[in-house]
Amino acid sequence: MVKLIYLYTNSFKGLSKESWMLALVMLINRAGSMVLPFLGVYMTNHLHFSIENTGIVLSFFGIGSVIGSWLGGFITDKIGEYKVQYLSLLLSVPLFCLIPVFKTEIGVGAIILIQSIVSDSFRPANSVAITKYAKPENITRAFSLNRMAVNLGFSIGPALGGILSAISYEFLFFTNALAAFMAGILYIIFFKKRNKVARLKAKKVKEVIEIKKENSPYRDGKFLIYCFFCMLFSICFFQLFSTLTIFYKNTAKLSQEHIGYILGYSGFLVVLLEMGLVQIAEKYFSLAVTMFLGTFICGLSYAMLGFDHSMLTLILSMSFLCVGEIWALPFMATITALRSGKNNKGAYMGLNGISFSIAFIITPYLGTMIAEKFGFTLLWIGTGVLATFIAIAFYFIVPWMIKDRKETDKSYV
Repeated sequence: MVKLIYLYTNSFKGLSKESWMLALVMLINRAGSMVLPFLGVYMTNHLHFSIENTGIVLSFFGIGSVIGSWLGGFITDKIGEYKVQYLSLLLSVPLFCLIPVFKTEIGVGAIILIQSIVSDSFRPANSVAITKYAKPENITRAFSLNRMAVNLGFSIGPALGGILSAISYEFLFFTNALAAFMAGILYIIFFKKRNKVARLKAKKVKEVIEIKKENSPYRDGKFLIYCFFCMLFSICFFQLFSTLTIFYKNTAKLSQEHIGYILGYSGFLVVLLEMGLVQIAEKYFSLAVTMFLGTFICGLSYAMLGFDHSMLTLILSMSFLCVGEIWALPFMATITALRSGKNNKGAYMGLNGISFSIAFIITPYLGTMIAEKFGFTLLWIGTGVLATFIAIAFYFIVPWMIKDRKETDKSYV
């Protein structure tokens, strides 16, 4: 027990103040992120859209996410991650407030598209900031700390969202807007001076060293293949935000409050386990093994639902999903950072973000279509089979992709 406590506390050592503040900003922002998990329920139960039309509308979130990820990565390399992050947070505020104004499929789809573009331009900039302020040996743990903040916020948000949505869905959107505003102001206050200092240092380096022109990630064949499998993984995993909540509501017959509690439990469990499990993976597993285990366990968590949907199975499935995402998502970001160069990290992070965003387009429509036409049993078992295939692919792709990068620690591969 003492050894476990030491391992957990030791996993936080060596992280910079900036890494902690980026995590705090993310925590505040995500604590209000109770909208996305309930959009499907909001549209089917409150606006009375069909399940298939709900899936189509949710796909607009993915389209916006693709555009936002590309745009955020492109602009980050041009004007820096500081401006992109605070503009994304502050511009999100009025857009969240406008969502409940629209009541038709076209209207909701349009506002979700715009909001998603603005919000998701934040992600590649945030990833660049993490690599910028983290020590080289702590990059994965810095990403994990940021994800831990996301999940702590996610444990608070949906639990509160389930309660508020039972009263009024408008509370979800306004609370999300307030959280984005608070996160934006805090980010500006803390990083404004630090960004100026970093820019001055970078300017001096540019005057002394000629900057080497680096390849575009869009011409990096190995990275494109890797991103393709990241997209396939995301199609499986992101059912958490669309199809799974509909399954909870319509098949498992859970109330909105209970849906919120399960989602809140998932966030709490990730917060509790992430840093320790990441440190274990860094110490004992290669990147290839870690990605295999994380992806396979995520698939297993969904496949379980194809055989039973009792409360015990739902909780056990969510527990497996949490462990799987801990051993997959932060390491995907680390692999991307290792593959990128010094001056094109924004573009690489943006392209990797696009692979996730494309999944947001495909997952809601594909998931709801399969569920409606063939049933949830086929959907969950099929997801498990696909995830197993992806896990095997990652095992071979990761060392093949990063073995030729000088930045990579040979122990990873």
